[in-house]
Amino acid sequence: MASSAIPVSRSASSDETGRARTALQALNFFMADMQAGIGPFLGVFLQQRGWTAGPIGTVMSAGGVAGMVMTVPAGAFIDHTEKKRLVVIVTGICTVMASFLILLSQSGWVVTVSQVATAIAGAAIGPAVTGMTLGVVRQRGFNAQNGRNQAWNHAGNMIGAGLSGFLGWKFGMPAIFYLAAAFGVLAIVSVLMIPERAIDHRAARGLEGDKEDDADGGGQAEGFKTLLRNKPMLILAAALACFHLGNGAMLPLYSLAVVGAGKGNAALFTATTVVVAQAVMIAAALIAMKMSAGKGYWLVLLISFAALPLRGFLAGTFIEHWGVWPVQALDGIGAGLQSVAVPGLVACLLDGTGRVNVGQGAVMTIQGLGASLSPAIGGWIAQAFGYHAAFLILGSFALVSLALWIGFAGLLRPACEGKRAENKA
Repeated sequence: MASSAIPVSRSASSDETGRARTALQALNFFMADMQAGIGPFLGVFLQQRGWTAGPIGTVMSAGGVAGMVMTVPAGAFIDHTEKKRLVVIVTGICTVMASFLILLSQSGWVVTVSQVATAIAGAAIGPAVTGMTLGVVRQRGFNAQNGRNQAWNHAGNMIGAGLSGFLGWKFGMPAIFYLAAAFGVLAIVSVLMIPERAIDHRAARGLEGDKEDDADGGGQAEGFKTLLRNKPMLILAAALACFHLGNGAMLPLYSLAVVGAGKGNAALFTATTVVVAQAVMIAAALIAMKMSAGKGYWLVLLISFAALPLRGFLAGTFIEHWGVWPVQALDGIGAGLQSVAVPGLVACLLDGTGRVNVGQGAVMTIQGLGASLSPAIGGWIAQAFGYHAAFLILGSFALVSLALWIGFAGLLRPACEGKRAENKA
């Protein structure tokens, strides 16, 4: 494929940059519910219609695999295109339309197609927003802006889940789909408020200054090579894969366990699980932003990995309505810290390569391998051995993440601190 060099965008005014930063935060707020939408409620929605834990986990995994396969091509496309705002608009529309398919039919193939389409759209929207952020604030300001973005994203998830729970309780589960559509429209409005001039598309892919774009236009292949040559990134990807192999199924399974035992209203309890986690994630994202600027990313990720074994133990011990508070608070700590540390570390490791978004996609692909398998593994373990055993087994997968992160600390710590001074913006 021939290369098409991305020209440096015209300099944006400080007012345009300021508006772009504010619009990015609004976009992250509204895209949260647009992306998640029915996701956290899908398990109980299908359970109410006669589905069992195994098939529910399988269709969720199908979507995860589709998203995993598309992350690197999506990252390569984002590196090369100047139409990043259009990508967000198109994927937002596709996500909402795919979710509405489930309202029309709950047959196996319809639900699977919906989950696959949603996952593919999600694979593109994440790198697009990351790329736009890097293009607006550059490497020096990325840690701080990404931290704010993630805090707003978690706030959007929390408020969206709260509204979903109320609307689902008051008007029935289908109301949740309409809420997701409304958030999708507001996300599209937000991205249109980002001035195109404010996005430097060379900086968005990790190329700043006067360095010319490389002659290789492959993008995707170069992304894999960059990943394979970068040992800290390989270790990061492996640790994340193990973490998400255990973490991915925890929320839907805990909802199924408690609701199935008759200890909570389906819509309200599922909303509570999301609200508690996202509330903690807001604080965790802001703390991660400060910790990363002062101490680097290694300690931030170490704490995030340590949260899952404890979460699995508590979930397996207390399948009660009140258990949502400690179980989901730990989810908020782990996911909230990673939402800031992982994109920041990847952008740091690939700064100057021109392949930042391919690298983000490559790490997400390995990470997604664990996340996509988790619902199927967790669902069938729960069906065969019960929910208690499933939570304990899922939580133990993060022990491998901890072993990798501590065992290679000598290599990882310097890499995680390489851009610490720059990220104090």
